[in-house]
Amino acid sequence: MCVLLKTTILVLLISTSHFSQDPMPVLKATWQHTTQQALKSENGPTGPAREVTADNKYFQRKAREGQPNLTVDPNETTVDARREAMDKAVQESRTRKADDVRGYSYVANVRNDTGKTAEVIFWEFRFTEIARPTNIVRRQFLCGVKIKNGEKKDLSVFSILGPTDAITMESLAKSSEKLFNEEVYVNRIELADGSILQRPDWKYDQAAVKRATSTPWNGEICRAL
Repeated sequence: MCVLLKTTILVLLISTSHFSQDPMPVLKATWQHTTQQALKSENGPTGPAREVTADNKYFQRKAREGQPNLTVDPNETTVDARREAMDKAVQESRTRKADDVRGYSYVANVRNDTGKTAEVIFWEFRFTEIARPTNIVRRQFLCGVKIKNGEKKDLSVFSILGPTDAITMESLAKSSEKLFNEEVYVNRIELADGSILQRPDWKYDQAAVKRATSTPWNGEICRAL
């Protein structure tokens, strides 16, 4: 992700072109409640390697293969095996269990019509509460992904933030109805040749880019700003 940061800093020195036509149309966009599963911690082997016992020798192993009703592995009854099982239990009891995270999944399917390969994309979901049109919430995202000219791509991102920070009682009373008008915008496109396409009403210096790129990325292509 360091490459992405360097690219962003360098291209700021180049003049920015605004959109004369939609260079990356949003073909489809969705959002939904979702839960991000916690990563399971893998506890490695503990203690010394198990002692090689007589039960591990060839003839004893072959003899056990002919006993389909044998349910206990003799290796599990050795002193080393019992010690390893106890050490594992202690280690698991001391390991903090990570919790699942409840949040929202935002997806935009876009097509690159810039004529060049795109490498960095800034986009947003904009929600306007129908019962109170002055309540407008923008959820902005940064994606580091190569999209060739003419190629379609799903930009998918997880965020703990939903479509609104506050909602009126009128909207809550209509929870079975549509609560928001939704719009999706591609705000800025950084191309492989170093040029930039950007919406004239969007400000790069107002986006929380530094915060979004301050920690290592773990395989995801997009992050919330």
